[in-house]
Amino acid sequence: MILNTLVGSDIRALRKSRGFTIRQLSAALGRSVGWLSQVERGQTVPSIQDLSAIAAHFGVNISFFFRSANQRPEERGLILRAADRTSIGSSETGLVEELLSPTLGGSFEMIRSTFAPHSSSGGLKASRKAEDGGVLISGALTLWIGALEVRLEAGDSFQFAERDYGWRNDGDTPAVVIWVISPPVY
Repeated sequence: MILNTLVGSDIRALRKSRGFTIRQLSAALGRSVGWLSQVERGQTVPSIQDLSAIAAHFGVNISFFFRSANQRPEERGLILRAADRTSIGSSETGLVEELLSPTLGGSFEMIRSTFAPHSSSGGLKASRKAEDGGVLISGALTLWIGALEVRLEAGDSFQFAERDYGWRNDGDTPAVVIWVISPPVY
């Protein structure tokens, strides 16, 4: 498997979405600012060891950087095939997500979120500087947006910006949401 040629822009997008400066990330990785700048601009290809450290720092699997590597070069950054999706999160948390966006370099990202039966976020998650929206594809899901509690059914959609939110799946089947976030947070 070859390295995704968009790895530098993905690292930049992850860094910015998590609020790190290039200086902070390079210090955390034990690498120079110049090296990280070259990686982000696609002028240097990081080693597997460096990618592993970057992935661990951001809490993503290293395979994240290899998505769409088997695609035709003209499709990279434009198309992401279902077989090339990378899972984010874990079944232990009750939430498994797949990044649907071919790249994180744009102004939004798309995620397929699968909420396990009888799982929850464990309360409200702190708001972030982002706008969230989505549509429930299957199952049912309780969503909190600030103090508002709503039960969503398949076909229902939502949208909110910079609000605390949480979720709970009381059902016996997974709830699947196509989620859109701007700017990208992964």
